[in-house]
Amino acid sequence: MGLLWDARGEAVRLLTGGDPDTWAIILRSLQISLCATAIAFAIGVPLGMLLAFGRFPGRGPAHAAVNTGMSMPPVVVGLVLTVLLWRAGPLGAFDLLYTPAAMVLAQAVIALPLVAGISAAALQQVDPDFRVQMEALGASRTRALWTVVVEARLPLLAAVMAGFGAVVSEVGAAMMVGGNIAGHTRVLTTAAVLETSRGNFAEAIALGLILLAIAFAVIAVLTAAQQRGRP
Repeated sequence: MGLLWDARGEAVRLLTGGDPDTWAIILRSLQISLCATAIAFAIGVPLGMLLAFGRFPGRGPAHAAVNTGMSMPPVVVGLVLTVLLWRAGPLGAFDLLYTPAAMVLAQAVIALPLVAGISAAALQQVDPDFRVQMEALGASRTRALWTVVVEARLPLLAAVMAGFGAVVSEVGAAMMVGGNIAGHTRVLTTAAVLETSRGNFAEAIALGLILLAIAFAVIAVLTAAQQRGRP
């Protein structure tokens, strides 16, 4: 209990003391996780629509692959991306390894199956006759699909929350593709791992508490938007 109390005091000190390194890490964590979630949402929802409404060979295996990706270990994602982004790898010419961009890419890959899988399940719950009725009333296919998305907006927001929750707390892939470089790729999770390895447990727990507070704040905003959208 004493350690937890010290950690709480350390978290307050880090936030109120104006420590530029801590605030830089917090902002970097938010930027990377929010960008990755936005990318996963932009790709995942159309992919979920394709899985929910598409009729193409291999749809079943594709759906199963997406659902399998929901449980893919982040360290595997980090390993694959490290090999791809390595200087001698197929994407090495882009020089992305150990950059925030590589961390965004890794987190987007982790969040994508969650967003796509939950989106597909959410869209499939909408009455299939609803889209047909919209088209019968003269709506274009695009307009009808968009109406279905609006109808399923509550579980789609849950998909966003699941994706963000998965990436904001992720450490394995972030460490592998980002390198935990001070002032460049260090985020809250990797900073907490570093402090733990140094034996600075109060500082590590304090960073964890800050991370939980940030995650709660973002999820609370999304939850408020979700609940306002209830019929």
